[in-house]
Amino acid sequence: MTDRPISSYPVPELDTLPKDVQEKILEVQDKAGFIPNVFLTLAHRPEEFRAFFAYHDALMLRDSKLSKAEREMIVVATSGVNHCMYCVVAHGAILRIYQKDPLISDQIAIDHNKADITDKQKVMLSFAVKLARNPETITPSDHKLLQDHGFDKDEIWDIGAITAFFALSNRMAHLIEMRANNEFYSMGRQTKS
Repeated sequence: MTDRPISSYPVPELDTLPKDVQEKILEVQDKAGFIPNVFLTLAHRPEEFRAFFAYHDALMLRDSKLSKAEREMIVVATSGVNHCMYCVVAHGAILRIYQKDPLISDQIAIDHNKADITDKQKVMLSFAVKLARNPETITPSDHKLLQDHGFDKDEIWDIGAITAFFALSNRMAHLIEMRANNEFYSMGRQTKS
């Protein structure tokens, strides 16, 4: 446990926020049992908070051929190469829960090519990591490799959009030195017998 601040920028008090922002935060608290720090820290600018979470939800909650676990794999792999501790820790917890695997997030954050995932998922994550770190090197052959592994153009868009959105998220987390909630570290670590 630490008393370090969760952001290097001011974190507003919940009761000072616009009603819609408060409601969104309380809805997440009811579901998770705590308020993830990303909600509190980004509430520093309510208009940006609204835009951020609207796009987040459009990407991560929409109907897609990518499973929720695969979407989280993209977040964890790209956040790992971007050295974003907040996103690796928070989304690693979500991935462990979706995948029902206490080891998967650590494997993907370090080296997705050695993770216990399918070859198709490894190709997906290699594309996402390349887009996250060296976007100018993406060529039609990268798209073809994904298509050869069964991804259609809409799924490729999803992979790219999630990667791009979390590039923004990673950079904001670095900018404000956002700390992950302690609760995330243990979530999904124990398998049920």
